[in-house]
Amino acid sequence: MSDWQSAMAEIQRGAEEILIEDELIAKLKTGKPLKIKAGFDPTAPDLHLGHTVLINKLRTFQQLGHEIIFLIGDFTGLIGDPTGKNVTRKPLTKEDVLANAETYKEQVFKILDPEKTTISFNSQWMDKLGAAGMIKLASNQTVARMLERDDFKKRYAGGQPIAIHEFLYPLVQGWDSVALKADVELGGTDQRFNLLMGRELQKSEGQSQQTVLMMPLLEGLDGVQKMSKSLGNYIGITDAPNDMFGKIMSISDDLMWRYYDLLSFRPKKDIELIKQQVAGGLNPRDTKIELAKEIIARFHTQQDADAAHQDFIQRFQKNAIPDEMPEFEFVVPSEGLMIANVLKETALVNSTSDAMRMIKQGAVKLDGEKVDNVKHQFTEALQVVLQIGKRKFARITFK
Repeated sequence: MSDWQSAMAEIQRGAEEILIEDELIAKLKTGKPLKIKAGFDPTAPDLHLGHTVLINKLRTFQQLGHEIIFLIGDFTGLIGDPTGKNVTRKPLTKEDVLANAETYKEQVFKILDPEKTTISFNSQWMDKLGAAGMIKLASNQTVARMLERDDFKKRYAGGQPIAIHEFLYPLVQGWDSVALKADVELGGTDQRFNLLMGRELQKSEGQSQQTVLMMPLLEGLDGVQKMSKSLGNYIGITDAPNDMFGKIMSISDDLMWRYYDLLSFRPKKDIELIKQQVAGGLNPRDTKIELAKEIIARFHTQQDADAAHQDFIQRFQKNAIPDEMPEFEFVVPSEGLMIANVLKETALVNSTSDAMRMIKQGAVKLDGEKVDNVKHQFTEALQVVLQIGKRKFARITFK
């Protein structure tokens, strides 16, 4: 296998779509380092594992010798990305954007090599563009073209308002590619329209068009919705090791393979071997433990990973939580779900009064820990194990 073929195999790993693949192959065959761009709006102070799907792919390109540009959208963050939203997104303040951007810079180097990574801010060129430049940029597209974008189309058809400034977002993201003369731009599958806008604007400016590489969106702990802080189904890369371990262990066995494919740095052939071992009888829990330790070691230390593993053994395995138990799903309303009601609905107790009495007696455990608050509520998407006494268990998925 030639060098470009080996490189292409690594680049394709986990990717959902590459546009245009033949163009990327031609670029790789030149042997020249390519400019690889991925943009992140600093909308929250911390990154989560969903963000790292793209950053991991940047790492792949970096290890192949290409120039990595981690673009912080301090200008686009002021607009607010409308992707996937059914209402106008509230723009952030300049202060919020700058504060969040600083934490991004610190966190990204847990994956990327700081000496080989360029951190850029799109305000560097957008502030210089000015009002006249923005008007000229907006003239590149029609309203009809913008309404081809899926979320805009749905909102328009549903009679929901679309603010004029939201149309600017894909144009600005595309202009970033022009300013950086990007050879490749990475993004999630929900960014297709914006990513292709970069190709259109580069063409109109007489530049070579970037290749677009789209990565799948990582499902959160509920296994349904994409990982998101607003949905509460996320694993933050700054989460404490024990919390990170517990969250990873809570995901379903099916979702575990998705996490292996998109988050693990293990060679693909090693992951295939692990899948064969599980099919042959290896307990998926043990495989999940290895995944949890790998991820914790990446964002903390190997010692932290080992300590989190030991804590898990003490809290769960020594409490003899079985692998097999009844499973239930609940949709969490805006006001939350009381633990007493959940215990009753899962038939772990006969009534809510029984539930409160058992809690007061210290007979109710949540993920191996005693519950001492009879008013405990579930308010976010997650998966837990509820236990009554020594023999009654139920695995609950909240959505």
